[in-house]
Amino acid sequence: MVPGLNHSPSYPPALPNPSSMTTSSSSPLSYKDAGVDIDAGDALVERIKPLAKKTMREGVLAGIGGFGALFEVPKRYKEPVLVSGTDGVGTKLKLAFEWNMHDTVGIDLVAMSVNDVLVQGAEPLFFLDYFACGKLDVDTAAAVVGGIAKGCELSGCALIGGETAEMPGMYPSGEYDLAGFAVGAVEKSKILTGKDVTPGDVVLGLASSGVHSNGFSLVRKCIERAGADLPATLDGKPFKAALMEPTRLYVKNVLAALAAHPIKALAHITGGGLLENIPRVLPDGMAAHLVKGSWPQTELFAWLQATAGIDDFEMNRTFNNGIGMVVVIDAASAAACADMLRAAGETVYEIGVIAARGEGASVTVV
Repeated sequence: MVPGLNHSPSYPPALPNPSSMTTSSSSPLSYKDAGVDIDAGDALVERIKPLAKKTMREGVLAGIGGFGALFEVPKRYKEPVLVSGTDGVGTKLKLAFEWNMHDTVGIDLVAMSVNDVLVQGAEPLFFLDYFACGKLDVDTAAAVVGGIAKGCELSGCALIGGETAEMPGMYPSGEYDLAGFAVGAVEKSKILTGKDVTPGDVVLGLASSGVHSNGFSLVRKCIERAGADLPATLDGKPFKAALMEPTRLYVKNVLAALAAHPIKALAHITGGGLLENIPRVLPDGMAAHLVKGSWPQTELFAWLQATAGIDDFEMNRTFNNGIGMVVVIDAASAAACADMLRAAGETVYEIGVIAARGEGASVTVV
């Protein structure tokens, strides 16, 4: 994050009219009196610096501290194409506020952007964040940024800048908002477009770590509906921890698989679930036929489905439903690719096959 808060006024202040100035003993007003604590902002920056330093990598020329961060595309790229992505965490933040669980939403923020950049075959290079609040709580902000730095470290990208904005009156007490911005690079000849996907290709599903960061408006409704009748644990984790489990970062393992196997397309399963995200990487005329039961439904998603009272179709277009990243690859290479991903720590399922679309939906789960 850029040191401190945004102290610059958006326009030059009007000069006072001497004739209108009083000589009373009225106390002068400071920025802190107006609700912006510069000292707190400076304290946050000092907390952030060592966290950001751990994320430094090749290419960083100037990071936190300047008006703009500088990054040089690594010289190993012959024809680099930059790939950018931006996202937030959504209403999952409402649970972070309510449950005072702030240390993982920063990982969510990073993952939502770098996983998107990855889908084009790109290596995430650097990340910037935006943290906005009504009143800055240094401990809360440091916990959030600690998660952002952790997410960057795990995905191999540098946290080189951002902004902390304290805006009194804009946000309720104890609440904040987040936005993240990632830039990656890929060789022009290796950009993944899905154009080579053909009938007979295999669809592999990489397990999610939970709900990730989409569908939380419905999650919160389920919690409200359940009232006091909430399960103590889900999938071996305390209920709140299961819901707040951060979005899985697929970057390093999938980049290694891309280098070793002829992957044709990737899809990050976010808002819209399996039914709306897979079609985004399929060429015209192609469809993905997924096999129901080819991956297990976790206790978390079973609880959500039962509590919401929704059918399988709604589950698959609202949530990732247990699959956070989809890999499309030719049948001859699928087993070896899956084995490599499993050896790296991913849970991988063969969940379907590509076929000519015909007049049916572009994704079916039967």
